Amino acid sequence: MSNIRVLIADDEKEIRDLLKAYLEREFFQVDVVGDGEEALTYFDRASYNLLILDVMMPKLDGIQVCQQIRSHSNVPILMLTAKDNEIDKILGLTIGADDYITKPFSMNEVVARVKALMRRFLVLGSENTPLESLLSYKGLSIDLKKYTIRVKNQEISLTAKELELLKLFMSHPEQVFTKKQLFRQVWDSNYIEDDNTVMVHIRKLRKKIEDDPSNPQYIQTVWGIGYKFVGEKNEF
Repeated sequence: MSNIRVLIADDEKEIRDLLKAYLEREFFQVDVVGDGEEALTYFDRASYNLLILDVMMPKLDGIQVCQQIRSHSNVPILMLTAKDNEIDKILGLTIGADDYITKPFSMNEVVARVKALMRRFLVLGSENTPLESLLSYKGLSIDLKKYTIRVKNQEISLTAKELELLKLFMSHPEQVFTKKQLFRQVWDSNYIEDDNTVMVHIRKLRKKIEDDPSNPQYIQTVWGIGYKFVGEKNEF
């Protein structure tokens, strides 16, 4: 992964320096900054494959930075937070973050999360995507090679997690997935720390692809079980 560039934004010098050291051991290229404004400056002038943002930073906090970046980029974002409560975690995911980790944390755990995010992100956009590079159904399409999603011929932006969810659903139409199954497939984990994580991402995805998110036609709720994608996929 020597060609993978990571930007770390954290106002605690010890943390960002440790993260930089651990990620560079894995051959990532790493830049570090100490506040939100500097993070946006770096991001605008260079091409990064992944961002690690501390929630609490001066000038602009991590959530504000994430919101601004999400307005024009799907780059994977890992949030760092010192606040261990559900509201902060859900908020971080709702505004477009792909994953979060709570301080204090193991540096090896952060490295593992970064690798998992990059592995999923790169596979979705790689030339080695399996035969079905285009999935389409009733005005909704996802191009797995170009990493583009269209709803009624209008291109939309999804986060990496949202894209993974949509890809999973469209690749298995009519199959019912439990929250635990979705978490295992998309978050690469068997342990759901926050049961609302999947629900929040489904709600956000519906807002982007459904005409009426309160009456979804694509991703439907199977009460008491989970979710399914309705309809047969078209093969190209």
